[in-house]
Amino acid sequence: MMTQNATPILSARNLVVHRDGKRVLNISDIQVEESKTLAIIGSNGAGKSTLMLALVTLLKRTAGELYFRDMLLSKRNTAAFRRKIALVLQDPLLLDATVYKNVAMGLRFRGLPAKEIVPKVTYWLEKLGIAHLKDRSARQLSGGEAQRVSLARAFALDPEILLLDEPFRALDARTRSQILEDFQVLLANSTLTTLFVTHDMNEALLLGDRIAVILDGELRQMGTPEEIFNSPVDVEVGSLVGVDTIFSGKIIASNNENLTVDVCGLEIIALGTGFIGQEVLLLLRPEDITLWTEAALPLSSARNCLTGNISRILPQGPLMKVVIECRGQFNPNCLQVTSLITRSAAQDMHLLPGKEVTLTFKASAIHLIKR
Repeated sequence: MMTQNATPILSARNLVVHRDGKRVLNISDIQVEESKTLAIIGSNGAGKSTLMLALVTLLKRTAGELYFRDMLLSKRNTAAFRRKIALVLQDPLLLDATVYKNVAMGLRFRGLPAKEIVPKVTYWLEKLGIAHLKDRSARQLSGGEAQRVSLARAFALDPEILLLDEPFRALDARTRSQILEDFQVLLANSTLTTLFVTHDMNEALLLGDRIAVILDGELRQMGTPEEIFNSPVDVEVGSLVGVDTIFSGKIIASNNENLTVDVCGLEIIALGTGFIGQEVLLLLRPEDITLWTEAALPLSSARNCLTGNISRILPQGPLMKVVIECRGQFNPNCLQVTSLITRSAAQDMHLLPGKEVTLTFKASAIHLIKR
């Protein structure tokens, strides 16, 4: 569903793509809002790049209709439409020439006179922070510098649609963080429509106004980052966006959208609607689970409390992923819960595998899926 009053610049109906006789993309309907950034996420081989390239006619489709605004795209107008787009890939694909000539390349291909090319190139070299590199050979650039050149080349074309296919994936963490911050500022201060393919959930959250989840060549869910990350439509989408804890249970009581769910003999409180006896899945994000080692827990609004033993502690950059095996009444090891905490918190609590901990989480933190 599109946001109110949003205008689609691109849309597709019944879009199908085959590769080597196998259907790799099957999208019944998708719309791309004008002046917004659509982040396309999915697992490897899910069809993310295929969707993006098919939407802009850079990949041949087996079936389906594509529209640019209200214009049906066909062989007659495809060439004119393609001049409205720019593409940035993971590999910058720069010419063996200076930075200036690389940024000017697309404008020269389009036949612009030098008096128009110079100010455009100069402006984008400055905006991407690479003006001091304008006379340097592309062969002498670092990975981050080369990708900035690629971005400057794309922006200089003044496209109506910018396509990015995992452009920051090969960069080291520090370079990637810096270029992402600069790129986010550029997008925030432009009216450019952007399609951004990524496997990184943090990139999708940082850059995407909307997110499209592609799994097995199908559009599984589309919405705002909050909708996708807090209310995944099913378990597969939930797993993709970082929901590590999934309980299977049955509703045993319902009171004003406060549900009591039996999970392995334990009662868990969740918010939602359903009928007694209905089977449900309860999804929890790791950052919504709080760990305690003290015997007496502080007063808290969290309505759910479980006890268990740590089975694994896994570093996750500046954070630590703690996996706890909780004890159910009928199955002592049927509940595996994952919490994400800071390294300092883990050290302060002296967390080690085998240690008993108590974990709490709010009823409102649970995303409920009816089965």
